[in-house]
Amino acid sequence: MNLSVPRRVTAVAALAALALGGLTGTSATARPAEAAGAAAAPDISLTAVKQHLTDLQSIATANGGNRAHGRAGYKASIDFVKAKLDAAGYTTSLQTFTTSGATGYNLIADWPGGDPNQVLMAGSHLDSVSSGPGINDNGSGSAAILETALAVSRAGYQPSKHLRFAWWGAEELGLVGSKYYVNNLPSTERSKIKGYLNFDMIGSPNPGYFVYDDDPTIEQTFKSYFAGLGVPTEIETEGDGRSDHAPFKSAGVPVGGLFTGASRVKTSAQVSKWGGTATAFDRCYHSSCDTTSNINDTALDRNSDAVAHAIWTLSAGSTTPPGKVFENTADVSIPDNGAAVTSTVNVTGVTGNAPSNLSVGVDIVHTYRGDLIVDLVAPDGSVYNLHNRSGGSADNIVQTFTVNASSEVANGAWKLRVQDKASYDTGYINGFKLTFP
Repeated sequence: MNLSVPRRVTAVAALAALALGGLTGTSATARPAEAAGAAAAPDISLTAVKQHLTDLQSIATANGGNRAHGRAGYKASIDFVKAKLDAAGYTTSLQTFTTSGATGYNLIADWPGGDPNQVLMAGSHLDSVSSGPGINDNGSGSAAILETALAVSRAGYQPSKHLRFAWWGAEELGLVGSKYYVNNLPSTERSKIKGYLNFDMIGSPNPGYFVYDDDPTIEQTFKSYFAGLGVPTEIETEGDGRSDHAPFKSAGVPVGGLFTGASRVKTSAQVSKWGGTATAFDRCYHSSCDTTSNINDTALDRNSDAVAHAIWTLSAGSTTPPGKVFENTADVSIPDNGAAVTSTVNVTGVTGNAPSNLSVGVDIVHTYRGDLIVDLVAPDGSVYNLHNRSGGSADNIVQTFTVNASSEVANGAWKLRVQDKASYDTGYINGFKLTFP
């Protein structure tokens, strides 16, 4: 978050209020869309979100300790997020701009389907300051919307509105990337965006629970979610107008979002409300200590689930149930010409044996698929080969296999086992899921 940007007071409150019907199809005083039977959002895995943060930390460590605009760490961060979205079926595009003598990048990802004239958008800035890796600011928001976007793909979610996600560049230099995006959208395209949700610093180590009050419907969506958890919220003021929602708000787009606090000190009343200490919400704000150790897991977990809740609720769509899905999205490194590694999913609550058409979703990022042997290992140790060093010089294995596993008891620990059998190429298991029809 860039708290150095002057606060701007804009005259768009009336425009935002008039646009409420575009978000929910109801009046401004109606309850959020879940009241009309919108599909429930999935639980967002804290483990998966934290794995994304670990990956961003590794990128920073390998590139001078930061992921700042114009530095190698930022471009590597963009490439990392883009690869995951491409594999998940998103249509991605890189928007370039120039500021402070360097090329900047915005990453835009569109989920196919939905009404193109009714766009719900969620975004986070991906850049850090130059003094640190920027894991809370703003790896936290970036990782949460990434995992939510991947959850959309895994669910095969088909909302009535079109979903768009964005990762902004050069926010720390004055909201440069998001301003560039908004300013370069034709007015007809801007008018199609019925809501923009911003997530900037949502895992602060001494957290508060702050909700943007810019748009009543979006605000109430978040407040209702936290009320259901028994977690009190306050209106966000510390970064008001100082993050990437500001250009959208200036253009008349209804905006909202979440925040857990930066350099401001938590008051005694807030300590009584949320716990923690009467110190800065984030003592490592814009510092070298903003690492993976600078995250409050509870805040990150709650806010990540709130991200998904808002996106599912405000997109007001429906989903075709894909069956009972069990999944592991944690990355597992595959040693080059080394020992086999596994990703495990624990199946519970399924009666009897596995089906004759068990769906096995494999997402492996690798530079040479011809080196790989991939097996499904049943709970009793039975092995079903999925891929045996085929595919030549192609990279990655993003594929759904069908296995006749009718002789296997369904419940238990199923494993995706992967071994690299030759030198010079590297990769990792990005995800593994089983779908029981």
